[in-house]
Amino acid sequence: MDTSAPGSDAGPNSARPHGAGVAVLSDIHAVLPALEAVLAEPDVRTADRIVLTGDLLAGPLPRQTLALLRGLGDRAVWISGNADREMAAVRQGTGDTPADPMDAWAAGQLGPDDLDFLGSLPATATLEVTGLGPVLFCHATPRNDTEIALVDSRPERWAEVLEGVPDAVRTVVCGHTHMPFVRFTHGRLVVNPGSVGMPYGRPGAHWALLGPGGGAVTLRHTAFDHEAACARIARESDSPSAAAWADTYVRARTSAEEALAAFGPGDGREAAPGTGG
Repeated sequence: MDTSAPGSDAGPNSARPHGAGVAVLSDIHAVLPALEAVLAEPDVRTADRIVLTGDLLAGPLPRQTLALLRGLGDRAVWISGNADREMAAVRQGTGDTPADPMDAWAAGQLGPDDLDFLGSLPATATLEVTGLGPVLFCHATPRNDTEIALVDSRPERWAEVLEGVPDAVRTVVCGHTHMPFVRFTHGRLVVNPGSVGMPYGRPGAHWALLGPGGGAVTLRHTAFDHEAACARIARESDSPSAAAWADTYVRARTSAEEALAAFGPGDGREAAPGTGG
């Protein structure tokens, strides 16, 4: 899917323009085979920057995933997600145990320096992207790493979550809900690349490419052998629940419609008539 937006002037804190494109990888959740498949894509290999929009290591292979991401060097732009923040807080004694047992287990697999690194990640980053101008990247929304905003959220909700974004920023990229979409709202293009490691609706890794081709925004899907990936995760992860976790999430047993129904109440929408909500 290609969606183009008019360019805008660069903001004062924007980085240099990126001509070969910016790849956006979100919600990897330590699914190493999915990450390897995306990093092998030609457009990712040649991208100027690879933006990692949070929830990177909360999953079955956290140490191996961290090592591969660190190997990207200066091309990687790291952003904290709620799972990353919660993992760091647990080990630092400043937060409660994550609700998801896999997240809590993954936190225990990382060393103090790794968790200090996670705890230091910024909530947002802004890059100048060719054809799009300054683009703001975040995990859930620009103001909060757990807030829900969906493709079908009402315009008033989008006005709330975009409040405070600088006027010069005409494109916002978010993640968190694991479902890819592009929506134009309140004069801004909002992009969700979907999830690399925990997709809803269909197996495979979702990501996005920004910038090349005159400011295009392209939602991408990388197919890989998810059956082999599940077997590898069960074999290589020390988590006692790795096989069951992979069976649910890597095989994408949750449909997009089920995910929308589950996330929907979080955006403040009214319950459908007769639901009692």
